Amino acid sequence: MEYQNLLLERNGPIAVLTINRPKALNALNSDTLTELSTALDELRGDSSVKAVILTGSGEKAFVAGADISQMKELSPLEGRRFAQLGQAVFRKIELLPQPVIAVINGFALGGGCELAMSCDIRLASENSKFGQPEVGLGLTAGFGGTQRLPRIVGTGIASEILFTGDIIDAQEAYRIGLVNHIYSRENLMEEAQKLARKIAGRAPVAVQLSKTAIQRGMNLDLDSAQAYESEVFGLTFSTQDQTEGCTAFMEKRKPIFKGL
Repeated sequence: MEYQNLLLERNGPIAVLTINRPKALNALNSDTLTELSTALDELRGDSSVKAVILTGSGEKAFVAGADISQMKELSPLEGRRFAQLGQAVFRKIELLPQPVIAVINGFALGGGCELAMSCDIRLASENSKFGQPEVGLGLTAGFGGTQRLPRIVGTGIASEILFTGDIIDAQEAYRIGLVNHIYSRENLMEEAQKLARKIAGRAPVAVQLSKTAIQRGMNLDLDSAQAYESEVFGLTFSTQDQTEGCTAFMEKRKPIFKGL
């Protein structure tokens, strides 16, 4: 399928999904969110893809936020529907079988920060900026920011970011645990590809089940979450990859995983 606001490229087991509205700093409008939802459905159905990289086109922004030109005249009902659309699309990212790596080049503000937080891993360039500046516009975060940010960095730090609307740099984002690694702008995509290839080289079913266990367990009490983990762990023993992985370990060789 051809997209107007996205680029979707596949390179072996790695897919790169790029928000492609550079003149608008990749701002998220309804059309872009709808296309993103369709692209995620496409990737979900592609078993050859083992890891996904999500980024924004150009050097200035990952995603500068939701499209304010669209939001300015929304009615309360339309505003709620717009928030629900963004929330549903970002939830699809969390529930995608494949791990998703956000490659954050430049601004990740508002909806852009929320988009990054819906990914499993976040890599940032040295010039990247993060924030939830909605309160400065008379708005709240609407694409999951009030819920994911506290889960990632804790309620105190999240509250300060959400209440002040302050913008933080890459080093501060790393310090509070919002991003996993910081790289130079020149090396950012290379490092993301390296990480994606490493993930793609592991047992695919085990990786997917690990993601499922993380996502489901975050919303359960510890006893229930560990019970779910034991079910997932047991399920891996039904796979050919588990037999191959353990056999290769005993034979001191590299395993050959088939995703079975």
